[in-house]
Amino acid sequence: MRVLITGISGFAGSHLAEYLLAKGYEVYGLVRRRSPLENLAGCVDRVRLLYGDLRDPLSTEEALARSKPELVFHLAAQSFVPTSWNAPQETIVTNVLGQLNLLEGLRRLKVAARIQVACSSEEYGLVHPEELPITETNPLRPLSPYAVSKVAQDCLGYQYFRSYGLPVVRTRTFNHTGPRRGRFFMTADFSRQVAEIERGRREPVLRVGNLEAARDFTDVRDVVRAYHLAATEGEPGEVYNISSGRAHTVGEVVRLLQGLSRVPFAVQQDPDRLRPSDVPVLLGEFRRFHERTGWEPTIPFERTMEDLLDYWRQQALGERGFGERGEVGEK
Repeated sequence: MRVLITGISGFAGSHLAEYLLAKGYEVYGLVRRRSPLENLAGCVDRVRLLYGDLRDPLSTEEALARSKPELVFHLAAQSFVPTSWNAPQETIVTNVLGQLNLLEGLRRLKVAARIQVACSSEEYGLVHPEELPITETNPLRPLSPYAVSKVAQDCLGYQYFRSYGLPVVRTRTFNHTGPRRGRFFMTADFSRQVAEIERGRREPVLRVGNLEAARDFTDVRDVVRAYHLAATEGEPGEVYNISSGRAHTVGEVVRLLQGLSRVPFAVQQDPDRLRPSDVPVLLGEFRRFHERTGWEPTIPFERTMEDLLDYWRQQALGERGFGERGEVGEK
């Protein structure tokens, strides 16, 4: 069976490619030219890369015509929440127009493919304590330009299902992390700092943002398994939460890393890491998806963080100090 992954060179996309290859799929991936491919190092010789840009409708249709997919996994997006504050227009255009061109291409070419659209828990935004845990029926109160763009993607997927019968399944994924997580995201940024502290490349101080924010973390390897089940067994037109059902504060993440670190370090809050508005708690319920597919997370958060730290330890062996700031929030 042929599958197309948009954003295949990204964090989740690369893990999804490996998962699908192991299951015997013929995997195509849409990437922009000059996109870094290091995440695909373990499988680049086994995937068929198509170069194009979802913001260009002709480029998108050409990729669809060449791949003739039976399953489409739409993961490509500007996915870093803080960037959306600095570049709201680019975030909206990339995420919304890119998906619109993909759905239009599928419709125009009459591609008979089931489509999984990777939406986000950030869509829920402001959640009152009495509304926890978050279910798919919670109100959408987005608190960032990124979240607004994902609401639009979510609605586009539903509209194309209702209007044109495209078999779109939407997944609202809560925070996910693990090896290869981009360095700007909170768990990866903290792990990278610890790896550099261990090697003496920076002073033994972990710089952090809001320690009280609580996030529901799922291992990326569990998430891509969920994406596959959503595409193959999910009900078209439906939306499903992908989450662990357990929230960890940023402070808890820090303490876990202190326990995993080979050297002690202090913790210092950096005002530059605080957002204009922040979602205080993201805690999801995945019952609807479990009842449909039987999926549930299997990898403990402690193992996820240990594997992520080991990944950044390996990166630190060959790199100088990084210096970028990471913040709370993982797509």
